[in-house]
Amino acid sequence: MLKLYGFAVSNYYNMVKLALLEKGVPFEEVLFVSGQTPQVLAVSPRGKVPALETEHGFLSETSVILEYIEQTHPEHPLLPRDAFELAKVRELLKEIELYIELPARTCYAEAFFGQPVEPLVKEKARAELLVGFATLKRNGKFAPYVAGERLTLADLMFCFSVDLACAVGKKVLGIDFLADFPQAAALLQKLQENPHMARIVADKEAAMPAFLEMIKNKR
Repeated sequence: MLKLYGFAVSNYYNMVKLALLEKGVPFEEVLFVSGQTPQVLAVSPRGKVPALETEHGFLSETSVILEYIEQTHPEHPLLPRDAFELAKVRELLKEIELYIELPARTCYAEAFFGQPVEPLVKEKARAELLVGFATLKRNGKFAPYVAGERLTLADLMFCFSVDLACAVGKKVLGIDFLADFPQAAALLQKLQENPHMARIVADKEAAMPAFLEMIKNKR
């Protein structure tokens, strides 16, 4: 059985978790926190979350893990077979990660943990996020999913990145990124109503107090 290493507060961990749940793949969750200790690096070479233990060994990097799950468990596909459509899903996934998730992450400390972020960092995040959401608006289909009629890996990245970016926008930058983007708002709502999200949200809420305590102790 596959073992998913990480913790329920991580958005990247939850992307993989939702993929496994959507595809009906049995898996075991193993509590695992990022770091640079020998024990952590034996599982994840960069010391990052998530990691996936397979019968052949460990895998890290979320996009790699998602592709592996798709290739080894083709039932309930989250990637199209057509070469161009497949490339578009990967393109959208990468755009959301590079231009929305990563810029927003630079402001997570202030948005979620009460740790002030330098004004220059916030201004850079603001500029990059405005461009990122404009890119998604141009390239996404939202019919009703990001890449078209079916749920794909791009939607997993969207689900667990756009919500956090929107929170950063409102809490730190004073911007509602979805104010003029109703298609994205509708999809975010649709994905949050996914039956498997109830488990993911419940697990996240249960893990949050311990996670916040860990963050507090690291200061």
